[in-house]
Amino acid sequence: MFGSFSGNNWQSGNDWGENLLDTVASQSIARLFSECEHIDVNIRCNPPSKLLQGAIDGFKMQGRNMVIRQQFPVAEMSFETDAVAIDPGSVLAGQLKLKQPTQALARVVLSEAGLTRSFEADLVKARLQNLDLDGLTGNWALSLVSFEDVSMKLGADTNVTIAATAKGVDCPALPLKFTTQVSVKRRRKIEFGTPTLHLDDVPAAHRRDAKSLIDAMMLLLNDMVDLDRFDLDGITLRLNRLETEGSNLVFGGYAQVEHFPRPGQSGKG
Repeated sequence: MFGSFSGNNWQSGNDWGENLLDTVASQSIARLFSECEHIDVNIRCNPPSKLLQGAIDGFKMQGRNMVIRQQFPVAEMSFETDAVAIDPGSVLAGQLKLKQPTQALARVVLSEAGLTRSFEADLVKARLQNLDLDGLTGNWALSLVSFEDVSMKLGADTNVTIAATAKGVDCPALPLKFTTQVSVKRRRKIEFGTPTLHLDDVPAAHRRDAKSLIDAMMLLLNDMVDLDRFDLDGITLRLNRLETEGSNLVFGGYAQVEHFPRPGQSGKG
């Protein structure tokens, strides 16, 4: 279900062309998400008559409480461009078409609760269950392994504490917990650094197994979080930095906008 939209009114007269562009832009952005509580679109075009030539001074979108592909929550997302050239005829047809790709400054905020919820997504669970892992010993080496009940807790200085339960046939369920620092790699991947292990809740006889399982889980995580797997329709995100702010993980970078979603396309898939 989509929530409310609001847009920028350039002047008290509320020119019909401006209102139409505002509405079309809001609806186009909303198609990126399977759920969206609120989107605010602010399009700068002064004088408004430039719209007839398809010239826009700038475009800014701010959204909150959105969901990508039905299972990946985003607490906040914003894009802001400089001048953009659009096809003015497309607006009359209820679409927003760019004459050429454009770049936008981007900011994405993921909450601690949203990150934990993401581990329940089908795409993620499939990569964490029934795994034939190398480097394990005893019954663990003979069993398929699953990592379940995964949660994340954010700390200062981009530190993240991850907890999970490792399960295998004829193996005791082991609680895993470790703290690692996250960073951006090649502008599109999230990399987890060398972990600090928390093994107090693991029986002494199984701590070696727990260490091996954490190493295996780290390899999985570092291979999993690649933004190219989660691209929005027509928009590719690239990250320059990340930081933790309380219970939020905040990313800054840019978005390459090739096109806006067309009617019939959405982030529901």
